[in-house]
Amino acid sequence: MEIVAVIDFETTGLSPAQGDRATEIAAVIVENGKVVDRYQSLMNAGVRIPSFIESLTGISDAMIRQAPPAAEVMQAVSDFVGDLPLVAHNAAFDCKFWDAELARIQRTRQKEFICSLLLSRRLFPLAPSHKLAALVEYARLPVAGRYHRALADAEMAASLLLRLEEELQQRHRVSEVSPDFLRQLQRVPKNQLEKCIASRRN
Repeated sequence: MEIVAVIDFETTGLSPAQGDRATEIAAVIVENGKVVDRYQSLMNAGVRIPSFIESLTGISDAMIRQAPPAAEVMQAVSDFVGDLPLVAHNAAFDCKFWDAELARIQRTRQKEFICSLLLSRRLFPLAPSHKLAALVEYARLPVAGRYHRALADAEMAASLLLRLEEELQQRHRVSEVSPDFLRQLQRVPKNQLEKCIASRRN
């Protein structure tokens, strides 16, 4: 698969439309089956972190006060990933914050996200849950650090992506796993999954 960037946000809540902001972002570059580069930063958007979010992530108001401004971080991470295809676990969430935070610095996303959660529903239908932690355990992937911290979650989502690629290549005999194919696969209805995969077989 060509080079991709796997990203993860930590935030003050679920929706930028409701005033929630990002507090941390990480991006890892995946090339030739491994992570080859990383970016991580807390980001100060000038908002208070709710206590339940602090208990979930471990990110406090004191930590955010010492972090660089959100605009500066978004410029840096946007430059870091460039025009690479973007991947996230539960991309519907990260995509909203990526778009909202980029808009604040007058930048826009170029491509649709690849979602490792949607792909895992197609390729690991027997997993007890499709949350990241459950899939890491199900697929016996390494735990990269504390869950709900951006770099650890991005690293584990990258491991999951590589495991899904392996599943397509070894179990389903798909010779070339491209970002475009993954985007197609994550949208395909379950009753058309086999037909979609068969079209890419050796």
